[in-house]
Amino acid sequence: MTATTIRQKLEEALKPELIEIIDHSAAHAGHAGNKKGGGHYNVTIVSQLFEGKSLVQRHQLIYQVMGDMMKEEIHALGINALTPSENSKGTI
Repeated sequence: MTATTIRQKLEEALKPELIEIIDHSAAHAGHAGNKKGGGHYNVTIVSQLFEGKSLVQRHQLIYQVMGDMMKEEIHALGINALTPSENSKGTI
């Protein structure tokens, strides 16, 4: 459910050309740093809205879209945020 919600929020806000979400939550369940719960996710997202933005600005934009989900539903979020031109060049 949370991965679906992440996808919906990012698609609505950032109109990505590509979005991939990988849920690693099962591998991290119950570890010491995750007392409140919440999932571990990796997101790769390609959006024209990242054009001209630094890596930090891209991440801030994604965290802003995720909003309150970062407090409980998401414990860790790995982000790979690319522009369409970076994606076509294979830039990571």
